[in-house]
Amino acid sequence: QVQLVESGGGLVQPGGSLRLSCTASGFTEPYYAIAWLRQAPGKEREVVSSISSRDGSTYYADSVKGRFATSRGNAKNTVYLQIYSLKLEDTAVYYCAATPLSKGDGELLRLWEPWYDYRGQGTQVTVSA
Repeated sequence: QVQLVESGGGLVQPGGSLRLSCTASGFTEPYYAIAWLRQAPGKEREVVSSISSRDGSTYYADSVKGRFATSRGNAKNTVYLQIYSLKLEDTAVYYCAATPLSKGDGELLRLWEPWYDYRGQGTQVTVSA
């Protein structure tokens, strides 16, 4: 059973930085796309970033390019999301999600929220002065 556990959320001032962590377990296929999603109050859940466990390729939503960076940890089951220059509109619950790359690949899929089979419980990020 795939499990994804997020950590690192909290209260941050505008302009600050934050690093979220996702620890995965239970993978049964060799390669996965691991994404960070977020859902702000009153808005739909969206994919903000995705990284491939096969080749490390990354994709980002246009709204976060240049401020968000996703990476793999030394432990293969860990993925990070580094957020710089936090804005009030970054306030949201951030989720880790995963899906096996045997289902396909490419930017359109990786940034399409329903494509992901597994999701964690989420971690709250609040940006406030």
